[in-house]
Amino acid sequence: MKRAINKLLAALLALCLLVPASSLAAQNKYTRYTHIFFGTFDTVITILAYAKDREEFDAAAAATEAAFQRYHKIFDQYHPYEGINNVFTLNRQAALAPVVVPEELFDLLVYCREMQPKLLGKVNVAMGSVLRLWHDAREVAKAHPDDTALPEVEALRDAAKHTDMRDVILNKADKSVFFADPRLKLDVGAVAKGYATELAARDLLQGPVSHFIINAGGNVRTGNPPLDGRRNWSVGIQDPSAAVLAPNDTDVLDMLFMHNMCSVTSGDYQRYFILDGVLYHHLISPETLFPTHFMRSVTVITEDSGLADLLSTTLFLMPHEEGAAFLEELDLPVEAVWVLNDGSVAMTEGAKKMAYSHGAAN
Repeated sequence: MKRAINKLLAALLALCLLVPASSLAAQNKYTRYTHIFFGTFDTVITILAYAKDREEFDAAAAATEAAFQRYHKIFDQYHPYEGINNVFTLNRQAALAPVVVPEELFDLLVYCREMQPKLLGKVNVAMGSVLRLWHDAREVAKAHPDDTALPEVEALRDAAKHTDMRDVILNKADKSVFFADPRLKLDVGAVAKGYATELAARDLLQGPVSHFIINAGGNVRTGNPPLDGRRNWSVGIQDPSAAVLAPNDTDVLDMLFMHNMCSVTSGDYQRYFILDGVLYHHLISPETLFPTHFMRSVTVITEDSGLADLLSTTLFLMPHEEGAAFLEELDLPVEAVWVLNDGSVAMTEGAKKMAYSHGAAN
């Protein structure tokens, strides 16, 4: 946690140094404020925004933090919460009888079911039984390194027999969920944080504090432009090989300039364990039931953070060339940046127009 705080403070300091004093003076009706909080989605969340006064900002920041706390509880698959039927509840009760869930969770499941075929089946939130085996392996590796081991292949194959999203019965009339397969389990980790960030951002955009940037542990959502003379917010792409933030920001490979858009990264350096010199990360292919090794990371840039979260996982689970072709056929306003295994960087043409390395300026 200390490392995360130091990185965050260093990044904020670097951002401050980029803002000319004359620009700030020109916008003296607004002041930039920052709010940092912990405890949701297993990450540090930062809100940086412009407001007329501290009271206005604090009210907006408090509402946003409360929203993240609610979404965290609703989408949590590991813990129960009194009065909330969440993913944890569904995985234990939905095979017995339909369970009425909060609207946000029901809408998320409808969205994932609609998107799954469009994403070539690369992201399947009904893969919880498979992903749990990998989660348990990571937990053992972290707590007892000498006992590190891969999930048994037969166990993975058996779990994979119970991952059909068609067995998740969604009743729109009463917002209830039922599992037709009693061994099916949900895991919304590939989309929940981005989806929650998007909901929180849309609420902010409707209020007086609409010039903001939210950083939810690599899921970055920008609102209207900063009120300091710049046209865009600056969003860094992290070097997957850099363990800590150095004084000269050497862990940032590039900068993207954007507003009213988001940037979401999937990579092999976030949750993983190493066995016999091989890195096993948390992004699991539905085809092989094992992690892929096509790249180090991929960053998706688009307007919707929930979509970006799904797409970053999708692209990470296919080779770069296949992913680039997939985006062309998807016919949506989506850009991407790939960090390949040899350290080289590939970008879509739209991403190049936003990237500092290709001449973009703020």
